[in-house]
Amino acid sequence: MATAMRKTVLWIAALGVLAAAAAIGVRLAVKPQAAEKAQTPPAPYQNPVFEPVLADPSVIRGEDGWFYAYGTEDTWDDGTAHLVPIIRSRNLTEWEFVRDAFEVKPDWKDEGWLWAPDISFHEETGKYYLYYSYSTWGDPNPGIGVATADRPDGSFTDHGVLFTSESIGVANSIDPFYFRDDDGTPYLIWGSFHGIYGIELSADGLSTVGEKFQIADNQFEAPYIVKRGDYYYFFGSVGSCCEGAFSSYHVKIGRAESIRGPYTDRDGRDLREGGGTTILAANAVPDQEGRQFVGPGHNAVVTDDAGGDWIVYHAIDADDPTLITGATRRPMMIDPLIWEDGWPTVHLQEPGTAPQPGPFVREK
Repeated sequence: MATAMRKTVLWIAALGVLAAAAAIGVRLAVKPQAAEKAQTPPAPYQNPVFEPVLADPSVIRGEDGWFYAYGTEDTWDDGTAHLVPIIRSRNLTEWEFVRDAFEVKPDWKDEGWLWAPDISFHEETGKYYLYYSYSTWGDPNPGIGVATADRPDGSFTDHGVLFTSESIGVANSIDPFYFRDDDGTPYLIWGSFHGIYGIELSADGLSTVGEKFQIADNQFEAPYIVKRGDYYYFFGSVGSCCEGAFSSYHVKIGRAESIRGPYTDRDGRDLREGGGTTILAANAVPDQEGRQFVGPGHNAVVTDDAGGDWIVYHAIDADDPTLITGATRRPMMIDPLIWEDGWPTVHLQEPGTAPQPGPFVREK
């Protein structure tokens, strides 16, 4: 249920933000429409856009025109356990629950949770692909699996394990991200605090090809990449995701001229050697209403019908940091991405807490 939206907004500054050019690497199953057709000013919204929790969000616009978001397995405050919950929205700010991606957990692992799903649409097969992590806390051999569906809301058919930490040779192999390069080559990027790696995938997306390559060091997890112009922009999360009000999660970026890297930050530092420019971190102080969000991260990027880029992520309300189970409560947030001198950032490098104009989205 999205938070109630307010009516008062400073439109002039916000519309300047929304005029930013679209990122090329955005997940779309349908092509965004031309900007001039998005004529109605967007309605205002206020973060968070979905509660109580949708951690590690991955977003796609389906062929039906709806936006769909997928989140980590969690037990919500009504006591219902959700195995990769799917929510949907017409405008990216008002969301409704649809169903879970899985009715039962995949059987290729004896125990664990389904974390950090990644959704993509593959034109060759006409199917939606859901790559997901399967792990326990401190798991010595977690893995990444893949499921497919004909529709973005499922149901999803599991195809089993893609690889495990032992088979791929990377500890804590979770947090998958699918990327299709300009030449059509598909890749899976993944990793969590033991290096961020990439590997080529088969044409059907169900197996790996060749050798892995490293693009970032042990400080990162939750990789996400978009292509803009000549550059590949890497987003990764740093710090602790899940310590309630004490979570230190934040987002750093770098860019490269090849999907394989090397990725460097705004100061030229290699992301494999400690580099990374912070673009999103905790609110430094509470706002006038006492609202303060900490631990923002594990982001996706989506583009609206006017070409504006939006960062989608989870964060933690410092005054309401846990679910009834005691797990960290991580509602879903969105904010405009601002492009400055060829680099993305977020206003004040903090979660937006005030009402602001929402994305430009044309009704399908």
